[in-house]
Amino acid sequence: MTSQALIRPAWTPATIALMVVGFMIYWPLGLAMLAYILWGDRLESFRRDVNRSTDRFFGGLKRTGAVNPFGETRTGNVAFDEWREKELSRLDQERRRLNEAAAEFESYARELRRAKDQQEFDRFMADRQNQTSGQTIDGQPA
Repeated sequence: MTSQALIRPAWTPATIALMVVGFMIYWPLGLAMLAYILWGDRLESFRRDVNRSTDRFFGGLKRTGAVNPFGETRTGNVAFDEWREKELSRLDQERRRLNEAAAEFESYARELRRAKDQQEFDRFMADRQNQTSGQTIDGQPA
């Protein structure tokens, strides 16, 4: 499966047009678009690392009971509070598992795109080699 997104970190007509328009409007916009085209595929791993770090940080706070950023309070019913903690823990583990699966799929799709690009390039080079081998030095067919 290949990425069909209109704006993705690649040299597509849409990203080139956005880069040119960005440079025409305000040069830092064009520069930002150029950076996205060149290094945008690295942003996914950056986002994943940030999410993992914040999950660890808030998980540590939750375990220690230092801060409760989401306003969860004890209800007074010990059984319910324990059940809720178990369910939230299970949901956190499921979310982490889904994020890891999404990251694996992104990596797989990126590798497929690379393989497809390599295949197209190899086909181009073979066609080019066939065209040049059929001509003499002066450009006339043999």
